[in-house]
Amino acid sequence: MKGGVDPMADQVSVKQLVKDINLLVYSGEPYLAERQVVVSDISRPGLELTGYFNYYPHERIQLFGRTESAFARNMTAAERLVILKRMAAEDTPAFLVSRGIAPLPEMLEAADAAHVPVLGSKLPTTRLSSLLTDYLESRLAERQSMHGVLVDLYGLGVMITGDSGVGKSETALELIQRGHRLIADDRVDVYQKDEQTIVGEAPAILSHLLEIRGLGIIDVMNLFGAGAVRSHANIDLIVHLENWTKDKQFDRLGSGEQSQQIFDVSVPKITIPVKVGRNLASIIEVAAMNFRAKSMGYDATKTFENNLNQLIKSNEQADRADAKDSTDSEG
Repeated sequence: MKGGVDPMADQVSVKQLVKDINLLVYSGEPYLAERQVVVSDISRPGLELTGYFNYYPHERIQLFGRTESAFARNMTAAERLVILKRMAAEDTPAFLVSRGIAPLPEMLEAADAAHVPVLGSKLPTTRLSSLLTDYLESRLAERQSMHGVLVDLYGLGVMITGDSGVGKSETALELIQRGHRLIADDRVDVYQKDEQTIVGEAPAILSHLLEIRGLGIIDVMNLFGAGAVRSHANIDLIVHLENWTKDKQFDRLGSGEQSQQIFDVSVPKITIPVKVGRNLASIIEVAAMNFRAKSMGYDATKTFENNLNQLIKSNEQADRADAKDSTDSEG
C-alpha cells in the first residue's frame, strides 16, 4: 500500500461524464469512450449558428440551450445541416442539449457522421453549465500527491502529516472510532479548486482503506459503516506530528502562526510534538475546535495576552499606590 503511484488524469472520457453527471445519450453511444474532454470550459455556440467560425472553440462541449435551439429551428434544414457539420469537428467531445429539448434531426445526422455523441439533460442551461464546469475543473485540475492522512473533524478537513511511523494512521483510527470520517490514508491527491480552496481525495486504489502496522489493511466503510468515510474534503488545516526532543522548542501559547503552501494557497498549519502518554486524537480534536473558534473571531491566545496585560497593569497601579502611601506616611 505504501508508496503506490497512480497516473493523474488530464482528460475525461465522455462515457465517464455521462455516468457521473447522469446525462441522456441520444446518439453516438459507441463513441462515448473514445471521445475525450480536455478543457473545463463549455461553449454555447450562438455565433457559430450564424456562420461565424473565426474563433470556434471546437475542443469544448457544445451546449445548446433554449436560445440556441430556438435559433436553429428558425433556419432551414439545409442551413442547419451545413452549420452543424462544421461544428462537429474531429476533437469536439459532444453536443449537449439542455431542458429536455429534443435534438434536431440535422444535429443527429451531422454528429453521427463525425462520431460525435449527442447528449441531453432535463436541467436548465445555466445550472447544467455550472455543474459541468465544476465537475470538469475538479477532474482536470493539476494534482499532486501528499503523504499523510486526511480526516473530517466537525466538518473541517484536517490533514495529518509527519514522518513514517509517527502514528498518523493509528491516530486517524481513533478519530474514526470517535465518530469522525476518513477521506484518505497514506496518500492524499490534492488539487486547487479556486484561489482559496485546496481539495483532497483518496486515489481510487486506496479509497476507504486504512493501514495499521501489525494489523494490516482495514476497510473503514465495511467495519464502521458508510458514515465513517467521505470521498473528498477541503483541506482547512494541516496538523504536523513531530517526535518530541529536548533540544527543540515547540509553541506553547499558540502565538506562532505557521502555514504550508499547496499550489497557490497558504494552508494554516500547527505542529504537535509526539511523546509517550499524549493522546493525539484528543489533541487533534481540540486543535480543530480551536481553529474553528479562531475562524469565528475568538482567539484564546489573545484572551490570555489581554488578561496578562490587565494583570501587569493592575500590579503597576498597585505598586504606584503603595509607593504613594509610603511617601505620604513619611511626610
